[in-house]
Amino acid sequence: MSESIIEESILSRPTYGTLKIVPGLAHYFLADASGAECVIRVVQELPRDMMEKVHILYVPTPGEAALITSLYAVGAKRFEHFPTIEEAVAKLGDWLSDAKMGTQLYLAGTEGLVGQGVAKGEECGLDHTAVQCEHRGSLARRVQCVHCKTMIEDVTTQPVKCPSCELLLFVRDHYSRRLAAFQGVCINAEDPTEEIEIKEVFK
Repeated sequence: MSESIIEESILSRPTYGTLKIVPGLAHYFLADASGAECVIRVVQELPRDMMEKVHILYVPTPGEAALITSLYAVGAKRFEHFPTIEEAVAKLGDWLSDAKMGTQLYLAGTEGLVGQGVAKGEECGLDHTAVQCEHRGSLARRVQCVHCKTMIEDVTTQPVKCPSCELLLFVRDHYSRRLAAFQGVCINAEDPTEEIEIKEVFK
């Protein structure tokens, strides 16, 4: 998967880099299909005696098997895969619930996965210096409707229709790290029924 180009002008957005192993007591990885190769690349650089410190969570695309096999083959102490980001992030919280000083968290994939992983790490008490993020894949956004609080995943259009309250939302460039989402506001509060052309802009 080729590296994504992120708009650096959005100051509220997290800074993404390239995953690199640093000294640590334990190494936790969370990735989706876009970020799987990043995890494989990094983990394969580790000495075999360090694999007891490696724990991997993965969210595959439906029906995918090859990357699951490749990730399993790297020999991590724990490897689990889940059908949704939400389930994988919940499991990450379980794993990090007893994390000790020196724990490192590595996140690779789409912005929705990375953002939710960062939020879960902070919730579990990890310092921001112990979390690395590498963005890969689509530039689709995770958006929260500010009116009904619905989270809308994989948004590629501007504007986007909220599936719950059905308002047409303008996707703002402000990113909330707490929510791991961009904010969507009614594009025409005076006339919410106005028809506005929807264009695909976040690819």
